[in-house]
Amino acid sequence: MPQEYVPPKVWKWETESGGTFASINRPIAGPTHDKTLPVGKHPLQLYSMGTPNGVKVTILLEELLALGHAGAEYDAWLIKIGDGDQFGSGFVEINPNSKIPAMVDRSGDKPVRIFESGAILLYLAEKFGAFLGQPQDRPEMLSWLFWQMGSAPYLGGGFGHFYAYAPYKMEYPINRFAMEVKRQLDVLDRHLADHRFMTGDDYTIADIAIWPWYGRTVHGESYDAGEFLDVGIYKNVIRWADEILARPAVQRGRMVNRTSGEPHEQLRERHDASDFETRTQDKIG
Repeated sequence: MPQEYVPPKVWKWETESGGTFASINRPIAGPTHDKTLPVGKHPLQLYSMGTPNGVKVTILLEELLALGHAGAEYDAWLIKIGDGDQFGSGFVEINPNSKIPAMVDRSGDKPVRIFESGAILLYLAEKFGAFLGQPQDRPEMLSWLFWQMGSAPYLGGGFGHFYAYAPYKMEYPINRFAMEVKRQLDVLDRHLADHRFMTGDDYTIADIAIWPWYGRTVHGESYDAGEFLDVGIYKNVIRWADEILARPAVQRGRMVNRTSGEPHEQLRERHDASDFETRTQDKIG
């Protein structure tokens, strides 16, 4: 047992907490520096990074384009969260919470800002009338969409932080959050036992929201923790995750704003559909 921590009566930010992201963690909001965001040629301007929350949006945009919605063309600008780009004044103006992804829709008379990945998914799905499922299934779809928004922090900020990013391994928090992640995977596995997608036969933004977090987990990509979490037992989640990963738009969307993995899978900025063939990291260095 480590020495017990006794909290002070009033917490004060005096030292960095340690761990991978200690240099960008702070207890206050607002910008740290002035930086104007770039604006490209398309109506939709996305400022993001290829984390699970960022991938949700680029997958949906690629799915919309695959359906023929030309108005879903977009510029995707890389926000390097490890460098603190999310604290630039231009980004904070779009998202006062300083988290990716954030988007500006410039298709109308006045630019519209949208932040929080779930809000962006819902905004785009309603704008283009796609991936919302059948009208009678809308409550189910929204329930799973918001389930993901409320559950993923246990997987990312909870389990992922203490398993992969904390300054040292601590048994209690790892056990606590591993238990919750496995409970969530069991929730999905039981549901997907008799549903092709989250709301039946219709692939919706609920699937697009859940896959980057939980699909990647059962594929063994999240925090290199597949063996630790024994993900192979969640057969129904794996079947669902495999079907989604096989979609060409998903394969494209997961490449956008990506900064890790194989160079041919990294399209750090996306401004045209041809960029997937000509501007991946293996081609531009």
